[in-house]
Amino acid sequence: MKLVILGCGRVGATFASQMDKAGHSVAVIDSNSDSFQRLDPHFQGDRLIGNGVDEDVLRRAGIEKADAFIAVTNGDNRNIMASQIAKEIFHVQRVVCRIYDPIRHSTYRDLGIETICPTIIGVDMLLNALQSAKQK
Repeated sequence: MKLVILGCGRVGATFASQMDKAGHSVAVIDSNSDSFQRLDPHFQGDRLIGNGVDEDVLRRAGIEKADAFIAVTNGDNRNIMASQIAKEIFHVQRVVCRIYDPIRHSTYRDLGIETICPTIIGVDMLLNALQSAKQK
């Protein structure tokens, strides 16, 4: 599988490293070259410095042949824009976008962009932890 990952923070770097180890073709885009230090030392994929909403940067990352695009920068707007570009312009089959804001999460999910919202996931985990403690 060919993956393009936007964002090489903790989540992006860990995911990229795991997918690379599993034998997938991975390209990681980040605007800060220091972020690539988070990648596993044996990472074989491509590292690209640039803006993930720039179509030329996405092309250099191989988005035209990508099976999936993952947007996990720390900015909801950037993740949303890049995901829309991947989906609408480059017709990437699988696009997943991390969105921290629960309201935006619902809106863009309803528009057909697969979203993951750590805020909602965290709240659900807290509720489950409280319910488990209450049952003991």
